[in-house]
Amino acid sequence: MIRVLLVDDQPLIRSGFRALLDLEDDIEVVAEAANGQEGLALAREHLPDIALVDIQMPVLDGIETTRRIAADPALTGVHVVILTNYGLDEYVFNALSAGAAGFLVKDIVPEDFLHAVRVAARGDALLAPSITRKLINRYVTQPLPTNTGPGLEELTGREREAVVLVAHGLSNDEIAARMVISPLTAKTHVNRAMTKLYARDRAQLVILAYEAGLVTPRSSPPHLG
Repeated sequence: MIRVLLVDDQPLIRSGFRALLDLEDDIEVVAEAANGQEGLALAREHLPDIALVDIQMPVLDGIETTRRIAADPALTGVHVVILTNYGLDEYVFNALSAGAAGFLVKDIVPEDFLHAVRVAARGDALLAPSITRKLINRYVTQPLPTNTGPGLEELTGREREAVVLVAHGLSNDEIAARMVISPLTAKTHVNRAMTKLYARDRAQLVILAYEAGLVTPRSSPPHLG
């Protein structure tokens, strides 16, 4: 059962998402909050798998809420998915940097929304939609930092290949097919890279890959194997 916390200051939005999620046998909405401060308290109380967090809220906004959840060792298993009204909201990248597992636009179709919740719950890539690539591409048009990031030199060649493919939005199964390895081995490469780079989740792994220059804007996934 996927346990979901809804954090949004608009009751109509919350009730709409809840109605949709409650129809699914494998998803349960455990609590609702009207602002980030309430959401943080309820996250600590219920320990949901997914916290769907609006980016703009009173009292405590989505970015700070995400940052506090990501920084709390007791909430390690909580995956934050940011909700936004605009596909290229200027704050979304900051939310990803703060520790969000990904983001969704509120006008997403129901089927894609439910798929995204399940993807985020298993810790897989919620980064494939083109809108996310546009956001990251806009960010990385800025000069890259000179440092190579924590632990980057410790990655093996195969781990680097896996990180590059994650940054292009590929799932573990797609990485496995591209690298001609098993899905379990692909997952192992990704998890080891996350550990070495101190990445909380795949979203942060993508950010590190772009900031370190492993991937450049508008580049296509390399052909491996």
